[in-house]
Amino acid sequence: MIESVLEKENLQLAYRRVYANKGASGVDGKSVKDLLPHLKLHQRAYLKGIREGNYQPSPILGIEIPKANGKVRLLGVPTVVDRVFQQAIQQVLQPIFEQDFQNHSYGFRPKRNAHQALRQSLEYINQGYQYIVDIDLESFFDNVEHYILLELIYKQVKCVYLLKLIRQFLRAPIQINGKLHKRKKGVPQGSPLSPLLSNILLNELDKVLEQRGLRYVRYADDFSIYVKSRASAKRVGNSVYKYLRDELKLPINRSKSKVCRPQSFTMLGFGFVPTYKKNEKGKYQAVVAKDKWESFKRSLKYLTKKTLPMSFDERIGKLNLLIRGWVNYFKPASIQGKLKKLDEWLRNRIRYCIWHDWKKLERKRKNLIRLGVPQGQAYAWSRTNMGGWAVAQSPILRTTITQSKLHKRGYLSMLTYYKGQYHF
Repeated sequence: MIESVLEKENLQLAYRRVYANKGASGVDGKSVKDLLPHLKLHQRAYLKGIREGNYQPSPILGIEIPKANGKVRLLGVPTVVDRVFQQAIQQVLQPIFEQDFQNHSYGFRPKRNAHQALRQSLEYINQGYQYIVDIDLESFFDNVEHYILLELIYKQVKCVYLLKLIRQFLRAPIQINGKLHKRKKGVPQGSPLSPLLSNILLNELDKVLEQRGLRYVRYADDFSIYVKSRASAKRVGNSVYKYLRDELKLPINRSKSKVCRPQSFTMLGFGFVPTYKKNEKGKYQAVVAKDKWESFKRSLKYLTKKTLPMSFDERIGKLNLLIRGWVNYFKPASIQGKLKKLDEWLRNRIRYCIWHDWKKLERKRKNLIRLGVPQGQAYAWSRTNMGGWAVAQSPILRTTITQSKLHKRGYLSMLTYYKGQYHF
């Protein structure tokens, strides 16, 4: 099996994927641009070390990423060289374990995505399974027991050298603020292997849920179970809690885990509300969770901050990138009405940035004339005592810096992305 990992074509594919993913540098400071010349120089020594079982991965670089709740998530970034070998392992192991993975697991698997998980969840709810066991695993990636994970891999893969290599990657120390910390458990987020390893472990839970005939949806460590009564939900929740604690040694966040109804349930950034259609009484539809709207608006507000030092084209490029990704992800939800209002607000923010960039009175006057404003009116508006935000919302800019003019300058509205009326 180790030879399949080290096969030339497999390593070349791993290199291309690591290079395409870019990502941050590890503890050695090497970027993906340094990777090819470094591998050409040291490849033989690396391959010899792996085949003989004495390859030593570099420490992982710990990077703290702020979360919306004010806490931080610790990402573990391997060096680019280690990422290549981890990616090579993932490419060999994924097809082997994929055959054993269950149908209702949707995270980090070929041809599966969050939208499929959402559809399955909504289907259960609309079939009447409206008591939801929502279980939150406490710091899942930090609490995976290595010996349990390695035993599960050994059942499918008997190659001692490959298992030893995986174990070495799992046990690599993490460097946080310049200080090395030993790691006796956990799978570092940021590693090409971690999504597959998390699926291998939690597939054991999936199999138990399948055997019990339960309806569930899992996306990585985010999972929920759907039943028809509160009593059933409590019974199922307790049994799953005991299985996770006793068999997989995974702690549950008791404060966040709960039995809930659809309207108080969120999944992968989506919420659920009644449809209110006459012929669909008791049915639900997906909406965007409130905190996702708020974080999206905060991001838009930051990119349209008038004092942010960037050119108009750069600002529009960043906005388009953010909007396209957000709208495409939340497209399955009912968002058209809110997008229309948010579009209007954002266009005014952009007009405010333009007005601020014009700065000098005479420049404002000349630019207003170029936009078709009569000279006397342009003079008066250029000397107005109104604040910039008020001017941005006034007819003088709304009728001159129009949506079509912004479109010509590269800005694509949210509704344009929502309706799929854009071209790359």
